[in-house]
Amino acid sequence: MQLHLSSWPEVEEYLAKSKAILIPIGSTEQHGPNGLLGTDCIAPETIAKRAGEEAGFLVGPTFNVGQAQHHMAFTGTITLRPSTMIAAMVDWAQSLAHHGFERLYWLNGHGGNIHTINAAFSEIYHASSFDGVDSNRAPVRCTLRNWWELPGVMDICKQLFPVGEGHHATPSEVSVTYFAYPEAQKRVTMEPKIAPFGPIRDAKDYRRRFPDGRIGSDPSQASPEAGEKIVAAAVKAVISEFKQFVEA
Repeated sequence: MQLHLSSWPEVEEYLAKSKAILIPIGSTEQHGPNGLLGTDCIAPETIAKRAGEEAGFLVGPTFNVGQAQHHMAFTGTITLRPSTMIAAMVDWAQSLAHHGFERLYWLNGHGGNIHTINAAFSEIYHASSFDGVDSNRAPVRCTLRNWWELPGVMDICKQLFPVGEGHHATPSEVSVTYFAYPEAQKRVTMEPKIAPFGPIRDAKDYRRRFPDGRIGSDPSQASPEAGEKIVAAAVKAVISEFKQFVEA
């Protein structure tokens, strides 16, 4: 069940049974010469949608622009200031809490978001601590999970791609997007076959060190078949964790 494809009476009916919602959150940024710009939001969105359909929980619209300033030397990347992202997340959380949601499970697709998401949680809890002292409404609880850190997922990725997984524009994440959108597959020759590793600093430095956008990866290995296996493992893990979060 997806929030944006539901009517308000349907959401009201859902809230009578559950106060929890899963929110995919990611980024719109370059993912090498064959990766989609939406990779970091497509991956959590795909996993969340399938998990929600299978387990019957509500999935919110995808928060699809995040912290991507270091990718801005690559055309098409969109980024938010940390303060803007925090403010938007707080507004999302307060809107949902206003309607009675109490548990917000954020499924993240971009490592660069992590610090800002946690800062947003602090802002959400700050408001709850000071503004809700006399309120009868239960406080909002948030949790963050990076999809690639879900139990069992990285084991599958390592089996599928023992060489060339890397750190960015990885064959695993590109495979998930190819599974979700097989018509969007790109076939590109890459040199070197496995990209170099190195630090991430500002946008210009990133483009100089990693001219095609990859870090330590060989995403030419990506396939919809591999993506299907990764998604299956992630969906199973998300359902289990979501249920535990709801009951905590």
